[in-house]
Amino acid sequence: MNTAQRVRGILAGSAGNLLEYYDWYVYSSFTIYFAHSFFPRGDKTAELLNAAAIFAVGFFMRPIGGWLLGSAADRYGRRAALTISVTAMCLGSLAIAICPSYQQIGLLAPIVLLVARLVQGLSLGGEYGASATYLAEMATPRNRGFWSGFLYVTLVMGQLLAMIILLLMQYIFLTPQQIESWGWRIPFFLGATGAVLVFWLRRQMVESERFEKSQEKKEKGGLAMLVQHKRAVLTVCGMTLGGTVAFYTYTIYMQKYLANTLGFPKDTATLVSSASLVVFALIQPAFGALSDRIGRKPLLIYFGVCATLGTIPLLSALSGVHSPWAAFGLITCALFIASGYTSINAIVKAELFPTQVRALGVGFPYAVTVSVFGGTTEYIALWCKQAGHEGWFSYYVSACAAVTLLTVLTLKKTTTLNETTDHTA
Repeated sequence: MNTAQRVRGILAGSAGNLLEYYDWYVYSSFTIYFAHSFFPRGDKTAELLNAAAIFAVGFFMRPIGGWLLGSAADRYGRRAALTISVTAMCLGSLAIAICPSYQQIGLLAPIVLLVARLVQGLSLGGEYGASATYLAEMATPRNRGFWSGFLYVTLVMGQLLAMIILLLMQYIFLTPQQIESWGWRIPFFLGATGAVLVFWLRRQMVESERFEKSQEKKEKGGLAMLVQHKRAVLTVCGMTLGGTVAFYTYTIYMQKYLANTLGFPKDTATLVSSASLVVFALIQPAFGALSDRIGRKPLLIYFGVCATLGTIPLLSALSGVHSPWAAFGLITCALFIASGYTSINAIVKAELFPTQVRALGVGFPYAVTVSVFGGTTEYIALWCKQAGHEGWFSYYVSACAAVTLLTVLTLKKTTTLNETTDHTA
């Protein structure tokens, strides 16, 4: 496979990954505008809690998606699994876009919202394992960390694109009343219509050579073989726990924290969150390239130590800010810490498993952990606020980061992607 084919494959996979995560994060970006459309009108925090609960429930389909699409990727190819994944995600977006409000159809509205999010959760559960595996197998050993950073570049760009659309609507095209009335449906329509282009791009992707060689040797994978890699599975869970909680805290929850707790206007909260995400996306390849030079483990230790010791003072300082610039600075600082995990976690996990079980090995335990901890991060934060003890949340995030630190410290010096060069240590 030549360099051009390799780069085209990575870019095609990344484009689909961007749209997948755009569709997923449009929900959280626009929650403050559409929550009232799917639930009885009442207390603002209660409406957000209901919407956050469905956001969390959607995560519980991710293990099933990680298992089904991970198995499909290991059996039928990374390209086939990625194509199915993006199609399911966009069907979920279309259902949300056209769903009538609670005032029109009553309880059927939140039921449709729930089903749509379950479909999207299934899709995203398979997306991570398949795309991480594809990216790891397409990149050359010498710059695998650099290309790994692009997984979170596209993930963050999907989230950022959702916020940019919201900013354009807030500042240029629509009034707040129009967004709350019908404008929130527009980004869901955009995500659904993008499926046609992404479907075509992914059908044109070159299949991974490592997968094809594994097929030629008729190597079998599946859950039976995954059991033989129990240590690797537990490592994926431990690494993911603190990383996903930190990521969802400083990206997803921050927009609502700035608006609902600190009292920033909704458009200002969106602008601050968007600006910090731009910085976050730009530094991912740099952190990944650094790991190609010094190894993966030092960066993961950096994240574990800083997130464990720094979360409580960071969130405490953020709770007292009144300036958007101060909020931006503190959130960006937190995202620099998170980058020690986000930039390279996919490649480290992929390096733990052999080809015939790699997509399942990465995707399934990751999806289980994200479902239990990442998907509930926002809900736990809002619950602590409603209970009158918002400060408890910072201790929770710190404890989760400590689990990741302990896991990283036990990380073995092995890689199944490149036997001659150890990048994990």
